[in-house]
Amino acid sequence: MRNKLTKEPAVCGFNTVTALGEYHPDTINRLFLREDRFSLFTKVCKNLAERKRPYKICDDEELERICKSPRHQGVVAMIEEPLVESINRDDLELWAREGRTGLVLHSVGNDHNLGAMVRSAAFFDVSYVVISDADTEARLTTAAYRVAEGGMEHVTFRKVRDTAAFIKSASKQLVTIGTDVRARWRIRDLGTIVQGKASSLKTGFPSSGRPGIALVVGNEETGLPQEVQIHCSALVRIPGTGLLESLNVAQAAAVFLHEIFEL
Repeated sequence: MRNKLTKEPAVCGFNTVTALGEYHPDTINRLFLREDRFSLFTKVCKNLAERKRPYKICDDEELERICKSPRHQGVVAMIEEPLVESINRDDLELWAREGRTGLVLHSVGNDHNLGAMVRSAAFFDVSYVVISDADTEARLTTAAYRVAEGGMEHVTFRKVRDTAAFIKSASKQLVTIGTDVRARWRIRDLGTIVQGKASSLKTGFPSSGRPGIALVVGNEETGLPQEVQIHCSALVRIPGTGLLESLNVAQAAAVFLHEIFEL
């Protein structure tokens, strides 16, 4: 839900607003909370008062009206509209130099999937999430924040206009792992893939002990388009019984990110 006059997104859910208040309190413009939650958000309320921003004690009905969801868990924050900056050369060089893990999303489908992937990303120490500027579905909305359960505060977001062009450039400095249900490589081969591809990177192995890795995830129905696949360092699949073609995109991303985390 977004306030039509101020363009402020509503962020709701106990864990989500708690993380927001701990890591980025100055992005909160207004706070609405149930009386039993007040003692848990006194620091946030004090910050708002110091900035001359309001907070208000509300009942469940009013909170639901504000965020358009019954899943508010007693607290709703209205925040500054998130501005996702375009990626630049310094970002890519930093991720490569420090051996960071990232997630690149191409037409992932919807904001619920985005939120679920961000939650997994934060859990498995993913530093950045790159989204397509052309993707009109997955955005940093109320639902995405709620499903992420506070994960939004632990990753850096960047956007690209052309995913294929970005992957082509990024593959010179990062090991880019594309997900594909028909790939020859299996997820258990990730260690071998990363070791093999590292020698061809401009940066080689950074001090972290392994090169930077970007997991590239596509649309749940159509997957990654050919023009993106051809620029990935490798295409990898999660083997299964074959009874279903694939996992939900957020589930698949979580499995991959766990494997990368364990490398």
